[in-house]
Amino acid sequence: METLTLLQLNQRIARLVVTPETQNVWVTAELSDVAVRSGHCYMELLQKDESTGRTLAKARAAIWASAFPAIRSGFYAATGRDFTTGLKVMVRLSVSMHPVYGMSLVINAVNPDYTMGDLIRRRNEMIARLKSEGIFDMNRSLVPEEPVLRVAVISASGAAGYGDFMNQLSTSPLRLRFVTRLFPAVMQGERTPCSVMEALAAVEREQHDWDIVVIIRGGGATSDLLGFEDYDLAAAVAQFPLPVMVGIGHERDVTILDYVACIRVKTPTAAAEWLLAKGKECIDRLDSLGRDIALAVSGYLSGCKEQLGTIEGRLPSLPLAMLTRANARTDRYALALQQLSSRAISPHVSALDRLTLALSQSASAVTAPRRLYLEKLGATLSTACMSALSTRRNRLDAMGQLLDALSPEATLRRGYSITRVDGHALTDASQVSPGVVIRTTLARGEIISTVK
Repeated sequence: METLTLLQLNQRIARLVVTPETQNVWVTAELSDVAVRSGHCYMELLQKDESTGRTLAKARAAIWASAFPAIRSGFYAATGRDFTTGLKVMVRLSVSMHPVYGMSLVINAVNPDYTMGDLIRRRNEMIARLKSEGIFDMNRSLVPEEPVLRVAVISASGAAGYGDFMNQLSTSPLRLRFVTRLFPAVMQGERTPCSVMEALAAVEREQHDWDIVVIIRGGGATSDLLGFEDYDLAAAVAQFPLPVMVGIGHERDVTILDYVACIRVKTPTAAAEWLLAKGKECIDRLDSLGRDIALAVSGYLSGCKEQLGTIEGRLPSLPLAMLTRANARTDRYALALQQLSSRAISPHVSALDRLTLALSQSASAVTAPRRLYLEKLGATLSTACMSALSTRRNRLDAMGQLLDALSPEATLRRGYSITRVDGHALTDASQVSPGVVIRTTLARGEIISTVK
């Protein structure tokens, strides 16, 4: 029976596994238990079932110190992330069988495009899920009510990004009075989603006190922003009843929140600038409305002044015209009254004449009752004529008194005067200049003056 030592067995295994087929091959896997010791990076490579998450394969791997700095810096420059547990990678490796340490996989290169593609793939899956549930556009479709001055801020207490945001608002020359309140949250690490959702819940309980929610975080490594790549957090932002503004990281950084929030800006400072710009738009609109109102009022007053000037120009001749029309109307009434009286009285006069003639011819034929009737009729006619004439005379006297009270002469007799320039009434001292001759009409006489 052949007996092998352990070393011999390892050497035989090495001859079997260390072949051209197992050298410099590209492998996709998920990182686990990543640790850096003595300049070397040790890890486990996992393959999991996509549906159940069960581990299908596992192997130990390492990046030796001779290659680790270059691989690490290149991967970080491309992805903004370091090697961490849970990261999906595509690595180029070779199978190694060490007599003492056994078999391991030695990594000599990493493809960062695969890792970035995996992040984008997971983000696209979350976006598709949000759209299928009908909540992707809910917050994006909200319109902030203006002016946007009451701001609920979700950020880490004492963070540089929060300080930059507040400093930008307070030092603005616009001097807008923003009402802000910090709802503190953890903005890095595994607790980020739960912490930010707790802050959102606190804001929602006071939603009537705020116009907008601002989620801000300063710059850092791209891996620091992984906490925001969370479906539950994205769903909470997408369904939030107030407009949400997101300003996380640097200009190049993008998270799932940027896709579902109402407003996306690049940095915390840019979030403050957006609020200030909205405030300036409101101020500009108010200034424009003020100018429009002033212009409209000025035009209306100019029209009123022009109309008043026309009335003042016509006022001196208006009472005389009214008096002339009243006199003509009185003459017509007198003529009509005379004609009416003649038509109404003439028949009765004729009848009286005929009766008088009849009486003179046959005085004995007229009885006493008939004579009494004729006397009463004559008295009634006389009274009616006198009453009608008295009523018309009183009405004419009243109209004459009214016209006299409204006449310019009556106004002048009360101590007023009328000053004219070129026949037009003068109402404003700014209408004349030195050297202009003005004419002042008093109740008795006129005064001609030269303006000094």
